[in-house]
Amino acid sequence: MTHTIQPNNPETTPAPDATDVPVTSVPAAAAAPAGKASAVPAALKRRIPKYSDLAPLMQFKKPEFSKEARLKRASTVWELRDIAKRRTPQAPFDYTDGAAEEEITLRRARQAFLDIEFRPGILRNVSTIDLSTDILGKPSRLPVGIAPTGFTRMMQSEGEYAGSQAAEAAGIPYTLSTMGTASIEDVAAAAPNGRNWFQLYLWTDRDRSLELIERAAKAGNDTLMVTVDTAVAGARLRDVRNGMTIPPALTIKTVLDASYRPAWWFNFLTHEPLTFASLSRYTGTVADLINSMFDPTLTFEDLDWLRETWKGKLVVKGIQTVEDARRVVDHGADGVVLSNHGGRQLDRAPIPFHLLPEVKQAFTADNTDAAIMLDTGIMSGADIVAALALGADFTLIGRAYLYGLMAGGRAGVDRTIQILEKDMARTMALLGVSKLSELTPDHVRLLNK
Repeated sequence: MTHTIQPNNPETTPAPDATDVPVTSVPAAAAAPAGKASAVPAALKRRIPKYSDLAPLMQFKKPEFSKEARLKRASTVWELRDIAKRRTPQAPFDYTDGAAEEEITLRRARQAFLDIEFRPGILRNVSTIDLSTDILGKPSRLPVGIAPTGFTRMMQSEGEYAGSQAAEAAGIPYTLSTMGTASIEDVAAAAPNGRNWFQLYLWTDRDRSLELIERAAKAGNDTLMVTVDTAVAGARLRDVRNGMTIPPALTIKTVLDASYRPAWWFNFLTHEPLTFASLSRYTGTVADLINSMFDPTLTFEDLDWLRETWKGKLVVKGIQTVEDARRVVDHGADGVVLSNHGGRQLDRAPIPFHLLPEVKQAFTADNTDAAIMLDTGIMSGADIVAALALGADFTLIGRAYLYGLMAGGRAGVDRTIQILEKDMARTMALLGVSKLSELTPDHVRLLNK
């Protein structure tokens, strides 16, 4: 005869009648003596610890204060930023960290990467992760390169030399800005085996622009990146409030600021004065320099001139609409960089990450093989993986690498790249993909869209 025993809730179920309950004998060993608690397991009984038990737990390490130890403790780009802020005077740090007007564009660009949901696949072999790719006809060990940044030796004295050499060591492209603080020739000499690109602002003086183009080609740069979102300088209010000048001026405020950051000033004052890729010396405000260089008359026809003049790969940076992406390709561009200049030009500008799927769809429909690159807002390897999944062929980092530079020079840039590489490999493994070609839009869902 089978008896079914239902769970008993004493608050809702009445006690059964004594006649209905089968009599079951309880083994003597299992029955606890009335009024006494069950025996305490040996593992839960208190005892005096033995030294042999404590010894493996006492791993006291000597405090380390070296630059290498400081950088090694940084696990994210944000932590490098914290170090950079402590070690860099306010004016150059804010020049890097800030954006235009109310900085709405920059906040939105970063938020865009947060407002996604990854959709992983399981039971895939991810024992090895391949992060290599091809961009503009040549290999890159990682799907990220260093974007052009101006006044880089002002952030930290190693500047473009640190960036180009770190990129060379990592096997990724490095882009020198027209407003960089090292010459085209010096950067090429510092990283002779690196893949060097040159970013161009087209001046109203076309002879000056042509001279730069010829120098870039002679120095071995295989890609020219022309920036087109700078008809005039954006209103970078942090720079205005800081009285930012090139070179930094020694005022009462900057001297007081320097007292907390002596290493930066020592490096700045004991190295060669700032020089530029495009002019030997300049004294004045950042806005004045920018406005003296940018050409507000630039049109699509100027791209035709560039295409005829430059024999290497031509990339147009600053694309913010699908229509413009298509038009620059029609005018000879080999690739586009979806970018709003890191939020430093037009506030409330389109967000490149949001624009990416539309441009990818348009290029697919047009059957064009022009490369799609993206910058603005990238602060982790997961951000890069998300961009690649949604259609980017390549990504560029500006602020992220500058935070590393300010945190520790060349070693800080190396650390930035290491962090991003580790992030990318981990994210891909957790998504269930082992190489970049396996990433698809199905791996990412845009929230709140």
